[in-house]
Amino acid sequence: MRIPTPHRTVLTVAAALLAVPGTAAAASATDRHPADALRPVTALAADRLATADLVAAAKWGTDSPIDDPAREQQVLDTVATQAQRIGADPDEIRRVFRDQIEANKLVQRGLFAEWTAHPDRAPTTKPDLNVVRQTINRINTDLVRSLADTTADRTAPACRPELLMAAVEVHLERHQDLLHTAALARSLARICRN
Repeated sequence: MRIPTPHRTVLTVAAALLAVPGTAAAASATDRHPADALRPVTALAADRLATADLVAAAKWGTDSPIDDPAREQQVLDTVATQAQRIGADPDEIRRVFRDQIEANKLVQRGLFAEWTAHPDRAPTTKPDLNVVRQTINRINTDLVRSLADTTADRTAPACRPELLMAAVEVHLERHQDLLHTAALARSLARICRN
C-alpha cells in the first residue's frame, strides 16, 4: 500500500522525533493518553505557524524582508521576560522561540517561492501586519505559559514520543500541507529537554 505524501511526511517527522534512544519504551509505560500533556504546546506552535501565511501576505510585494532581526529580538526579549516572571527558564524559552521564529520564516520563504513561481496564487490583499503581530504576541504569551506548565513533561524520558503523538494529531486535525508540516517539526525541535 502506498502511503499518501502528507502522511509519509508525518512518518518522516515521527522518525526524527523518535530518533532519541530509549524514548519509545518510555511512552508505552504511561497510563494517560500520551499526547495530552504536550498537546497544548503543539497546538500553540501550530497556531503560531498559521500566522506565517498572514505575515507573508502582508510582506509580499513590499520592501519588508522575511528576516527582521529587530522584531525577532523584540520577541525573544519579551518571551524571556515573561518566562522569568513566571519562574520558567528564560534561556530555554529563548531557544524554543528561536525555533518558532525560524519555522515561521520557513513558511514565509516557502510561500514566497510558490507565489513567485505561480503569481496567480499570490495574495491579492494585504493583512495589517500590526494586527497580525498582536495575534502572534497573544499566542506567544500562551505558549510561554504552556511551556512553563509542561516543564516536567518536557524533561521526562517519554517527551519525544508524546510530542510526536501530539504533532501527528495536530497535523491530521488541521490537514497541514507539506510546508506547514515541515515547519511544525522545525518549531518543535527543542521542546523536549532530553
